[in-house]
Amino acid sequence: MESIEDIHISQNNLILQTPGIKNSYDSTVPSRLERLLRKRELRKSSKSQNANEGIRDGNRDSDVFGNGLELCLSDGDKRAREGELIEGLAASSLSNGFERQDGRSQKQRLLVVANRLPVSAVRKGEDSWNLEVSVGGLVSALLGVNEFEANWIGWAGVNVTDEIGQRSLTEALAEKRCIPVFLDQEIVHQYYNGYCNNILWPLFHYLPLPQEDRLATTRSFQSQFAAYKEANQMFADVVNEHYQEGDVVWCHDYHLMFLPKCLKEYNSEMKVGWFLHTPFPSSEIHRTLPSRSELLRAVLAADLVGFHTYDYARHFVSACTRILGLEGTPEGVEDQGQLTRVAAFPIGIDSDRFIRALELPAVKYHIKELQERFAGRKVMLGVDRLDMIKGIPQKILAFEKFLEENPDWRDKVVLLQIAVPTRTDVPEYQKLTCQVHEIVGRINGRFGTLTAVPIHHLDRSLDFPALCALYAVTDVALVTSLRDGMNLVSYEFVACQASKKGVLILSEFAGAAQSLGAGAILVNPWNITELASSIGYALTMSAHEREKRHQHNFLHVTTHTSQEWAETFVSELNDTVVEAQLRTRHIPPQLPSEVAIERYLQSNNRLLILGFNATLTEPVDAQGRRIDQLKEMELKLHPDLKEPLRTLCNDPKTTIVVLSGSDRNVLDENFGEYRMWLAAEHGMFLRQTGGNWMTTMPENLSMDWVDSVKHVFEYFTERTPRSHFELRETSLVWNYKYTDIEFGKLQSKDLLQHLWTGPFSNASVEVVQGSRSVEVRAIGVTKGAAIDRILGEIVHNNDLKTPIDYVLCVGHFLAKDEDIYAFFDPDLSQVQAPTTRTKIASHLNRSTSNHSAGKSGHRPASYKVGQQASTIDKKTASNENGNWWSLFRDRMTVHEGSSVLDLKADNYFSCAVGRNCSHARYLLGSSADVVSLLKDMAYNSSFRAVSLYK
Repeated sequence: MESIEDIHISQNNLILQTPGIKNSYDSTVPSRLERLLRKRELRKSSKSQNANEGIRDGNRDSDVFGNGLELCLSDGDKRAREGELIEGLAASSLSNGFERQDGRSQKQRLLVVANRLPVSAVRKGEDSWNLEVSVGGLVSALLGVNEFEANWIGWAGVNVTDEIGQRSLTEALAEKRCIPVFLDQEIVHQYYNGYCNNILWPLFHYLPLPQEDRLATTRSFQSQFAAYKEANQMFADVVNEHYQEGDVVWCHDYHLMFLPKCLKEYNSEMKVGWFLHTPFPSSEIHRTLPSRSELLRAVLAADLVGFHTYDYARHFVSACTRILGLEGTPEGVEDQGQLTRVAAFPIGIDSDRFIRALELPAVKYHIKELQERFAGRKVMLGVDRLDMIKGIPQKILAFEKFLEENPDWRDKVVLLQIAVPTRTDVPEYQKLTCQVHEIVGRINGRFGTLTAVPIHHLDRSLDFPALCALYAVTDVALVTSLRDGMNLVSYEFVACQASKKGVLILSEFAGAAQSLGAGAILVNPWNITELASSIGYALTMSAHEREKRHQHNFLHVTTHTSQEWAETFVSELNDTVVEAQLRTRHIPPQLPSEVAIERYLQSNNRLLILGFNATLTEPVDAQGRRIDQLKEMELKLHPDLKEPLRTLCNDPKTTIVVLSGSDRNVLDENFGEYRMWLAAEHGMFLRQTGGNWMTTMPENLSMDWVDSVKHVFEYFTERTPRSHFELRETSLVWNYKYTDIEFGKLQSKDLLQHLWTGPFSNASVEVVQGSRSVEVRAIGVTKGAAIDRILGEIVHNNDLKTPIDYVLCVGHFLAKDEDIYAFFDPDLSQVQAPTTRTKIASHLNRSTSNHSAGKSGHRPASYKVGQQASTIDKKTASNENGNWWSLFRDRMTVHEGSSVLDLKADNYFSCAVGRNCSHARYLLGSSADVVSLLKDMAYNSSFRAVSLYK
């Protein structure tokens, strides 16, 4: 299997790929892969030779605190290792170079947040507690890690309602670096027993949602999900109370999917990672969950999201793209430039602990006892929690079939099945227990003798020495999980097989199959015939093949340990935050609304250029977008903007231009009642409300390609469900926003191939690709190229009495149309838009004195900007330091001779809506922010007008 470092090779140049921005730090800042490899080598060189021993847990609190045989420790073992746990928790760190405010170096703190603390509490008196260590894989993983100081936050497993009890328990747990979250019984019942165990856990293991009573189920969903969110907020409150700057917060498992969102809302700079210890189902399974979208968005608030295998990570990214409509990348999930990194981090075990245990006298005694007990017989072993997902019935039935088909083996092989009871009060688990007992009894009665039976079934756990001895004497281990996050039983078996070199039969549905698949025999546990055949192959395998398979798996188990897993995740989380900071250096800041409004009020002649779609439109939520396609396709002005727009339009000092890619009818329908300028189809059509539409298209603009492109768009619309295309007068747009995301991408690629080999062969057209659309335009049709012609018409109509001294340009524009920001920006560096200046300058060598306000469809003779149009001298157009700007201001003059633009940099506000990767100076998050801005602007404008009047 690939190492963690190999998985992320495609990520090392991510920070160099911001379009249009020169990377000025790439020669000094190492790549992501270089940084991670360097940290990995430093960790290896600083490993302590006497690593702390790992500890395991016994409950099903998912696989966070263990998986499988970690459950099989007796109470005596737990008490014996309590002191070791406390010492290990207190000692787990190696300086990372962090400095406190007083200048002293300290270890980086790691706040490990899980549903259960690694310590269970039992009350002895009013203010005294007996603390018992819970052993588990996560505890084991962090004991041997010396890079940080681990502190645990979680529920102690006990209901404490009085203040004295809570205070005394908090003090007792503090000695073990544990911080309790106090949940009352009702919250625990609804959140843990209800939503976590009855809804999320089954669904994540591909079991259907409950169906008994639809109405009751719906009500329980609502109440349990409310309790789930409340419990996650309670965890967040405790984390926030103890958080210190520089801490890393590591959230664990499906119990805390809402926690990253709660934490980021409290402090957006907090380093937050989330790891899932169960499988993550395919998007088709996850979408059946009523709260699907909320959970996904909550998890995406984390900086790093981790899974055991690549399959689980792929399913998560697919769910985000198909359900939320976000963009999936090789690095993770991107939402408007905000990247949440998603990666696979396969967990391991503390292999040294098992290897050393084989030398203990108690283990050697058990080994000798077992060898004598089963002398002359091959030993097969299954160790599982008695759960529906573990495939115990399938395992036993396959063994029965093997005995049926191979009579010679009936007295030569024995199956030892350890089934640790769990959730014994649940009817489904009681039924499973009865089913297993019935099958075992039937097989033993059929193939057993007076002195021996083929199956030894134990409904209990084993202590650690007995467990290691059992692993050591086993010839074939059977792991037949129907669905398992990882299943570390297979790792433990391999670690104890240095002398025996037994064979591992492993379900392909266990996460461990991606790590140990090369050395194990992979099976489909649902195929009883295949499983029985694999048992026969394993029992008769040659010593040479067993040796090769064992060496491969043993190397993986001993190198990919639980400590390495924890170190790698935290290291990647730290690096993810660093890289996010490098990325955000090039993200424009949020628009300073108060400053923009203040400068608006102080100016004498304002120009507001507003986009329409996703800027002034009525919002549609993420779920509604998928369900009500027609509603979103019908663009409507946001109802809260009607009065603010009217106020701004009636201000004689303000000129508003709505510049959109939509056709004329859409703009007429939404803005016909306002006093403003409308520019349709990227500025190719223009009118002042109350007047007629005129065209600003160049005279020699050829549209001969339209029919052939239309045929291609029609063809793909018919063959792509829920796609549609718009036929405009100067462009065509094929939109696949509502189709299946993967299918839409494939169809768009195929469509582009058809276009380039057919209609585009000799046409002067450009293709503009949006996130879910393909637009074909004539060359040179952009909002930036049209804005000077629009200004010319405004000047010609005598709408500008004084020079423009304030410009606000706001829109959700495609990257192709962002040259409009460059048009007005005198401070724009040459790096950002080197071609924009030349294009704009090429349109300025014309007179503005003979514009004619033609009727709809009329093309003014002065707009000759095609191939035959005259252009500014190339030397002049390519001059540096903004000479084009002064040239533009010299040429764009009103009849009286005064300059059209008298714009200072402080009075220019370009703002991208919902796009972090933009050439605009500022950002606004959504159309809701635009509504807020324009409402405040209109209110302050009206208030100032009233004040001046008085």
